[in-house]
Amino acid sequence: MSEAKAVTAITAELGEFASSLQYENIPERALRILRAGFADTLGVLIAGSKDAAVSLLARVLDPKPGASECFLDGRSIAAPEAAWINGTAAHALDFDDGANRSHPSAVIVAAVLAEAQTINADGRQMATAYAAGYEVLAELAHRDPDQPVKKGWHPTGVFGAIGAAAAIAKLNRLSPKETTRALAIAASQSSGITANFGTMTKPFHAGKAAHSGLLAGRLAAAGFTASEDALEHSQGFLSAISPRGHVDLASPVRAGVDWHILRNGLNVKKYPMCFCAHRCIDAMLELSAEHADIRPGNVRRIVATISQRNAIVLRNHAPRTGLEAKFSMEFAMACALVSHRVTLVELNDEMVLRDDVQQLMRLVRVECVDEELPDSGYAPYDFVVVETLSGTIFRSRDIEHAKGAFEDPLDTAALKTKFVTCLESADRSLDASRLFSAAQAFDVGSSSRDLYTRSFRA
Repeated sequence: MSEAKAVTAITAELGEFASSLQYENIPERALRILRAGFADTLGVLIAGSKDAAVSLLARVLDPKPGASECFLDGRSIAAPEAAWINGTAAHALDFDDGANRSHPSAVIVAAVLAEAQTINADGRQMATAYAAGYEVLAELAHRDPDQPVKKGWHPTGVFGAIGAAAAIAKLNRLSPKETTRALAIAASQSSGITANFGTMTKPFHAGKAAHSGLLAGRLAAAGFTASEDALEHSQGFLSAISPRGHVDLASPVRAGVDWHILRNGLNVKKYPMCFCAHRCIDAMLELSAEHADIRPGNVRRIVATISQRNAIVLRNHAPRTGLEAKFSMEFAMACALVSHRVTLVELNDEMVLRDDVQQLMRLVRVECVDEELPDSGYAPYDFVVVETLSGTIFRSRDIEHAKGAFEDPLDTAALKTKFVTCLESADRSLDASRLFSAAQAFDVGSSSRDLYTRSFRA
């Protein structure tokens, strides 16, 4: 009879890590990543606050007054609802960063901002909470070799609630035992299915995760009980969501030791679409810029080659709305070829329904390769092939990393351009340069309330 493998006390060890983490323990390189992520998230949050999904959610929640401001309209509301609404806004445009199979910053930053204003936390406290949340989320996301999306789970909602709980527990200086309970409470609130991609419910997953994490932290602080092995138990979180039961429950916790953020960083999006399409967008833009024959009206077929995992995520093959188009390789290719860019301006119903775009989408075929990188689920590289009406075939180079990926990051000028564009799209009369500089140095600011003040009164 074979011996059962020892199980690591993952919940308790992550509780100890998050509770004991100090700002001084965070590597400077990690802080630079967090600063870029914070600024980028603030920009997409402000832009996304004008999305219809955010307005509808706020109307239905009808939040009571509180100390946390809502980016939708500047009202001061209760922190749990602020996290919910702002988290939804941060993910509404699908322009927020990605890492660890999820969108960590939309959830964690929204939760941290909401609670930080309530307790008037300073920048160092916010940065420490952000780092704790990121590391906990990443620790859980990489314990299974199989992809959660293949089972139908949306990792942002599933892992995000627990990451947000770690951040809120850190922000409120909970003990290791209290933080452990916060993670366990959040695990029972984890949710989100990929069938809702391309609808208002996808960004709702991020907002609900931020709300769930904040609530879990507050409940734990109040003495609410939960199982201290809720993550690693045989009937616990990790086993329950595992696609094929191959989750690693034995390896030691690496959070804060072998820093996940230094290995995985953040992928900051250049295009407001699912990141699964970005490498092929880069390929199409390069091809069409290099070859004059590649133009609308002169194309017989377009083949985009990606992983099976990413093909599952890009589920909308004939989108009719801007929301659906965010998860469509067909639209990504058509838009890049027609407009020579993919920006917030193009991601709307009118563009999707244009005759030339619809015609081009019908010429796009997605092909999949069997090989997938173990952590990301991406193919080793993506590429695009275009055949013209004359029969000439053009093949892109192999794209291993999209522009904006952690391995090929946007520089500060590009980050600022994106930030300014986001604020302009929200039609806010703000000093974008001043706000961007403040966000890029959020961890040295005196108060979390400064960012809200600058967002509405700059």
